[in-house]
Order: sequence, then structure tokens, then C-alpha cells
Amino acid sequence: MSKMEPEVIEEAARIEAAAQADLHNQGKRKKLFVALGTTVLSAALGYGVYSFVYASRYVSTDNAYTAAETAQVTPAISGIVREVLVADTSAVKQGQVLVRLDDVDAKLAVAQADAELGRSIRRVRGYVANDESLAAQIRARASERNRAAAQVASAQADLERAQVDLARRKALADSGSVSGDELTRAENAFETAQANLAATQASAAQSDANYTSALGSREANAVLIADATEETNPEVTLARARLDQARVNLERTVIRAPVDGVVAKRTVQVGQQVQAGAALLSVVPIGTVHVDANFKEVQLQNVKVGQPVEVHSDLYGKSVEYHGVVTGLAGGTGSTFATIPAQNATGNWIKVVQRVPVRIELDASELAARPLQVGLSMSARIDTRTVR
Repeated sequence: MSKMEPEVIEEAARIEAAAQADLHNQGKRKKLFVALGTTVLSAALGYGVYSFVYASRYVSTDNAYTAAETAQVTPAISGIVREVLVADTSAVKQGQVLVRLDDVDAKLAVAQADAELGRSIRRVRGYVANDESLAAQIRARASERNRAAAQVASAQADLERAQVDLARRKALADSGSVSGDELTRAENAFETAQANLAATQASAAQSDANYTSALGSREANAVLIADATEETNPEVTLARARLDQARVNLERTVIRAPVDGVVAKRTVQVGQQVQAGAALLSVVPIGTVHVDANFKEVQLQNVKVGQPVEVHSDLYGKSVEYHGVVTGLAGGTGSTFATIPAQNATGNWIKVVQRVPVRIELDASELAARPLQVGLSMSARIDTRTVR
């Protein structure tokens, strides 16, 4: 009995130590669970705060690129290139001479149009002078017609007198009081009077026709100068317009920059025969560069025109920040306007999140300080809770 007591005591000690260790482990596990719960709660709370304060306020994308309304320079007239004053990458100002065409033909056209204008003015002055001449002719024809009418009346009277004389001679010839020779002369006089009357009537008809013709000529001439002065006459106006067009064509032999920018895609060479409308070069207005940012459709719920945007360029890195504003959303997704648009009506179909181009105008002063070329990669972040 005495030999077993130490073993019992030792076993009891081991049991008590195990119990103490179990209690210690339970406390430790409880602390770990509390710490884990606190960590999860803190993470959830942090994510909620991040989602409310930041994630729900901003939308961003790195699928963005610079773009500009590039001006294509084309000649308005055909001609031979005499001089090219710029090269690719040349900075130009609006109105600066870029290309000169040979102007010999244009100068000759101006001289020809100027001569035609002078001839038109003289022709119109001739119309005015001719009107006075035609008026005098009408008066002369009226006098001739009156004289012809008087001649007809005189011839008519002569015929009537000859007719009466002939009738008397015939009445007296039966009684023998008038000789045959006298009767013959009376008959001849009557026939002559008839012929004179016919001749005067024909002359009167001709006079009437001449008078009518003179009236028609004056009316036709009056149409050419009616309701117009020498300066406003249609012939002079047309000739002056042709002269103005010739002068414009002469000015167009000098091709100028339509906007400020940088020359790109220059294809024109000295001595080249160019046609009107052919592309010679392009001018990129880097001072008005904007950003086309392609946002996912699920990001655009709260995006509106006027919201501020923070933009970074891969050219300058994150240290340089541009500020801009949303000025518009495209009328369709990028795939809609692709050369070969997606066709999902047949075959296997996989839904793909679409992207919509958003136009962002950049601050002009920032662009002037750090210019951007067209086509550079950008990243954009829109503040959807603020509208300027």
C-alpha cells in the first residue's frame, strides 16, 4: 500500500497539469477567435468605407488614348507644286504658308476675266446708247408711216378723180362730144391712179412693218437694261463674279495652315501635279488634344457630362497629372463601329463586356506646359459625384 501512494500522487499531478494546460489552451483559442473576428470586422468595415468613400465615387480605366481633330490640308484647285515650305514634325501657326502652286495659269485667268469685265461694261453702255438710237428710229418710222398714210390718201383721191373723169368721158363719148383719144387718156389716167394707190398702200404697209420692227427692237434692247444700272446689269455682274473667282483661284495657289499644330503625313513633293481635293499633308492641333477613354459599360451608370477627370500619361508617368472634364459619351460601343462588327446571332455565343468611348477635354494650360501627341496611352479616373 505504501508503495502505490507515490504513483497515485504522480498521476493526480499529471491530471491536474493536463487540466491546467487545457484551460490555458481554451483561453488562448478564445483570444485567437476574438482577434480573428476583430480582423474580419475591421476588414469588412474598411472595405465598406472604401466602397462608400472611394469605389462608389470614382471609375477608372487605363484603356484610354489621346486624340485630336486632325486637319487635312488639300488644294482647292489643281496645279503643279512649286514650293513646299514644311516637313513632318514642323510646328506651324494658323495662316502660315505650307505649299505654293505654280500661279502662271491663275494669273492669266485673272487677266482674261478682267478683260471680259471691261468688255461687258462697254457692251452694257452700248445697250444704253442703242436705246436712244432705237427711240429716234421709232420716231423716224412713225413719221414715215404718217407720210405713207398721207400718200395713200392722196392716191385714193387721185383714183377717185380719175374714176369720175373716166365716167364723164364715157358718157360724153356716146354723144360724140369726146374724141376716142381723150377717152383713152382718161382710161390710162384711171389705171395709173389705181397703180399709184396700190403702190402707196404697199409703201404704207412697209412703213407699218418698219415701225413695228423698230418698236420690237427697242423692247428687246430694253429687256437687256431694264431695272438695272451699269453696275448691277447681269452681264457685268456675271463678268465681275468670274473675275472674283479667278482672283480667289490665284489666292488658292498659296496653301496655308488651317489651324495651329504639327505637320504630319506629308506626301506632297516639289514638281508634283496635284488635283483639287488630294491630301497633301495633315496638321495635328496638339494644343487641343483630348482623351478618348474606353470605359466598361458597367462603369457608366453614374458618368455624366461635366464631371471632373484626373488623367495620367504613360509619357510623363504618374507624377504628372492632367485635369479634364467629361464632354460626351459615344453614341455606341467600340465594337458597333468596328470595320467588321460583331455578329452574335449565330453560332456559339459568349457574353463580352462592352466598352463605350468617353470624350475628355483637357485643361489647355496644362497641355501647353506639357504637350501630348496623338495616340499616347493614358489612364483616366472620373469623379462621378461631382459635376462642374
